[in-house]
Amino acid sequence: MNDAARAAVLGALRERRSIRKYTDEPVADDEVRAVLEAGRWAPSGKNNQPWRFLAVRRGEPRQEALARHTKYAHIVRGAGALVCVFLERARMYDARKDHQGAGACLQNMLLAAHALGLGAVWIGEIVNREPEVVAAVGVDPEAYEMMAVIALGRPAQEGSSDRIPLESLMLEPF
Repeated sequence: MNDAARAAVLGALRERRSIRKYTDEPVADDEVRAVLEAGRWAPSGKNNQPWRFLAVRRGEPRQEALARHTKYAHIVRGAGALVCVFLERARMYDARKDHQGAGACLQNMLLAAHALGLGAVWIGEIVNREPEVVAAVGVDPEAYEMMAVIALGRPAQEGSSDRIPLESLMLEPF
């Protein structure tokens, strides 16, 4: 990797923010596909790639169905598109490692959205009502475990975030 590419990747990691408000401008299908492709390339234990995606366009009945099952309904309703991320139970081999892989998949998608100039946020709270959510979007709960929903859209706000100093995160000095 050359210096420019390295700087771009490291910069994207520091610059990406969770965006919860979106304009009415649509998100193009090819942009959603690029976000999905980024998720597809995430690392997974034994390369089992257990994630499965359900993309929901703005205005589809499933958008409102998702909104009814989260305290973040305003984010879901305002999104230009949503990506529901599931794990296919038959592809899983170790719950902890597969859940970690799903996190990497979600992060890849968030970084792709950022690179495309989209705003995005990882909605994890929605899994608190997983049975109702899975039924509402028409997915088989015996076959799939819900991990999260990513809301996508054209940003209508700037993101902000603070980070704990690295020294405070270290168990011992490096």
